Amino acid sequence: MTISYRIAWLGFRAMYAVYFRWRVFNPERVPHTGPVILAANHASFIDPPLVGSALSRDINYLARESLFRYPGIGALLRSWNAVPVDRDGGGARGLKIILDRLLGGAGIILFPEGTRTTDGKLQPARSGIGLTVIKSTAPVVPVRVFGTYEAYGRHLKFPRPYRVAVKYGQPMYFEKLRAEAKTCDKARLKVIYQEVADELMAAIAKLESKAD
Repeated sequence: MTISYRIAWLGFRAMYAVYFRWRVFNPERVPHTGPVILAANHASFIDPPLVGSALSRDINYLARESLFRYPGIGALLRSWNAVPVDRDGGGARGLKIILDRLLGGAGIILFPEGTRTTDGKLQPARSGIGLTVIKSTAPVVPVRVFGTYEAYGRHLKFPRPYRVAVKYGQPMYFEKLRAEAKTCDKARLKVIYQEVADELMAAIAKLESKAD
């Protein structure tokens, strides 16, 4: 961790412990070293640091590309391992940076739903994460956050002191689909991307807010 990242990491851990009374389940399921994709449900702006600060390794985050145009903010985001992406959260440049960081052994948080839920419920997965998973060789750990919609969902202007939790699932590898993707046609490839996204969302849905 860089000094800036560690300071933020400690600050977020303190905030989640004191203000949100957080609970963390099974962080040991996330590899301590090497590339890994953390695929989490998305209910609030506080989800990314919640997922990352519960781990002892540093994690890469996605941030809107326009934020990097401001010198101070851009430098801070880079020190926090932020990846610049376009407004829709994708784009060829963003994908290349993500894959390069995974190739370099980094971990990164992605959200299969693509955006925050509007009602607190899990949303259908978009195929974008499937493309990233297939083009990488990294294991994928499904992650589920609880209580963040109630704490700071779209309907709230300020965070509430509502208890939150994060639970990590068993790593998934997608060997068969990755092998098939190397030789199949484009039509089948699109289907594979969505299959991967749907499998991840199903794995997230199976995680419950208890240590089992």
